[in-house]
Amino acid sequence: MKIYCYLLAAAIGVAACACTEKSNLASPNGNIKVDFRLTKDGVPVYCATYCGDTVVAPSSLGFDTEQFGSLTGGFKQLSVIHSDFDEIWQPVWGEFDSIRNNYRQMVVELAYKADTADIRMNVEFRVFDDGFAYRYVFPSQKVKELTIIDEKSEFAMTANHTAWWIPGDYDTQEYEYTRSRLSEIPAKHEAALVGNASATPFDKNAVQTSLMMRTDDSTYINIHEAALVDYPAKHLVYNPETYKFISALTPAGQSGHAAVIHMPFSTPWRVVMVSDRATDILATQIIYNLNEPVALDDTSWIHPVKYMGVWWEMITGKSQWSYTDAENFDLATFDYSKARPHGKHGANNENVKRYIDFAADNGFDQLLVEGWNTGWEDWLGKEKDYVFDFVTPYPDFDLKALNDYAHSRGIKLMMHHETSGSIPNYEQHMDTAYALMNRYGYDAVKSGYVGNILPKGEYHYGQRQVNHYLDAVRRAADHHIMVNAHETVRPTGLARTYPNLVGNESAMGTEYRNMAPGHVTILPFTRLKGGPMDFTPGIFEMDLGKFSPDNTHKRATIAGQLALYVTMYSPLQMAADMPEHYAKHMDAFQFIKDVPVDWSDSRYLDAEPGEFIVAARRGKGSDNWYVGGVTNEQARTVDVSMSFLKPGVKYLATFYTDTPEAHSDTNSQAYAIHTENVTSNTVSPVYMAPGGGFAISIVPAE
Repeated sequence: MKIYCYLLAAAIGVAACACTEKSNLASPNGNIKVDFRLTKDGVPVYCATYCGDTVVAPSSLGFDTEQFGSLTGGFKQLSVIHSDFDEIWQPVWGEFDSIRNNYRQMVVELAYKADTADIRMNVEFRVFDDGFAYRYVFPSQKVKELTIIDEKSEFAMTANHTAWWIPGDYDTQEYEYTRSRLSEIPAKHEAALVGNASATPFDKNAVQTSLMMRTDDSTYINIHEAALVDYPAKHLVYNPETYKFISALTPAGQSGHAAVIHMPFSTPWRVVMVSDRATDILATQIIYNLNEPVALDDTSWIHPVKYMGVWWEMITGKSQWSYTDAENFDLATFDYSKARPHGKHGANNENVKRYIDFAADNGFDQLLVEGWNTGWEDWLGKEKDYVFDFVTPYPDFDLKALNDYAHSRGIKLMMHHETSGSIPNYEQHMDTAYALMNRYGYDAVKSGYVGNILPKGEYHYGQRQVNHYLDAVRRAADHHIMVNAHETVRPTGLARTYPNLVGNESAMGTEYRNMAPGHVTILPFTRLKGGPMDFTPGIFEMDLGKFSPDNTHKRATIAGQLALYVTMYSPLQMAADMPEHYAKHMDAFQFIKDVPVDWSDSRYLDAEPGEFIVAARRGKGSDNWYVGGVTNEQARTVDVSMSFLKPGVKYLATFYTDTPEAHSDTNSQAYAIHTENVTSNTVSPVYMAPGGGFAISIVPAE
């Protein structure tokens, strides 16, 4: 890591030292520097340093195209334009009241002379104090359309770093993270694969972003993308011999190309976050800063949500989404009034009322109800087009009466739209479904895209699908509806532009019941960099074999589950377990009742990717602070400094902790609660059991 860009270029044989042009750009604090060059063959090349050490060695840029072949060399540099930018903006919801967006920009204008036309392509760089980004910009020109076979953007690493990664896949991100050296990715690829309703891994060297890495001298590097609009999601394919990653776009079905773009056009940003502190990677807002400001005229109707759900009992096998055992029928003609109920339908009137009462009694905002609508008998793995109409309830779900009852108790029901991957069907019914929500007072929807995408041959992360997901959010905004989309492309900060996108899944969440405890210590470094996740925390009963014999024990502790409401930021937080399980531990449940879902300030106190995270947040417009800590399979004691508190003020802190006997695998419900008087000078040692954690609520003392 102690080699400068130009020295490394000579060492690895990249022609960056023989440049016709050279331009440099430094971050506002001067720590990060980006160097752009054109080689003598007209190859665009960049490299980057952090505090004098190379973090990205010389890496080339360009595309393979259908019309003009390889656009990776033969460029001429026309001009370089420098500018500075500094603003403070206020998110509609988030980890902070305000966010600073401060960068220096360099736009390199390039020209490529083809046999049939001249092509203009600019490379736009932005350098922040916590990372840098670049994108390709095609201005208006005679060439109106470009078919991209693949993008050839490179990210050349300087050594065999430690990485936390999931396999490259065109259809799912629902994997546990593998920790390995970069060189070990191919050998560990097969073991990293897991089954899924739709999965398309494509290369043993491929990984997905956000990719988290750590150098041997503890520099943290994270590669992701921002502002993914009208373009396929990007993967990274690693070459163990050169230490280089090269971009690999999700294909457009079986077409042989990745994207069709129309001029003018800007690609998503290619982002590299870098720091010598892991907590800086957690805190950076660079992905949001690279997105456009709010596109909605009115955001007053958008609000964070704390909710419960008729959901976990289906995941555990206690109940089912479906109403009857019939299957393989035509939804348009099937008569549910004559169907024999199987007796395990969870979304029935009596059960939903039970959840409404518990949610209302304990101060929740909404209740998600899955399985309310007809079609669940044929939903999974059958690739049926017309499997849902999104408006017709089952016979035992009284749509109007249950919404009226929820409103009378001071909460709302949350809609659920599972598409089963049938995009044409959902697009046909979407506006009618949103109108139904408006009629009954729903203001939030959880959408899902389980299974292979229809039309057949399309992938979850291709250009067409990316456009669909955003179109659903835009159309929902027209109806003042917030969207929590599952099985979609991973977020890239678009919630800044469309803040009604209050959450996504797009990663392995709670429904994967037996994942390793360390999973929650890496997600904030990776998946959550692009936006919040509907992780669905708050499980109190870990022995899932009580519901289904083939279920295993969930590897978590109650105190660790409480911590997730702080360590995994989301404006959409679910208390995912069943009311009867919370009723047995109402003293611990108090933290879930108290913890906010919107924040004025956030501090990442200590962290190491894949090992542990300790975070503190101050409630929106409040003097109350909340602290959460999670650990992997290793027990540890952390010293929690209360220096974030207001000096001179006394606070009362309530600690929710693992006991010395607690263990995520064998003794998950062993927790203790105690109170302490604290000030900004207090340092509290807190124990975390294997796979456990802790939570603290801190309020000003009377």
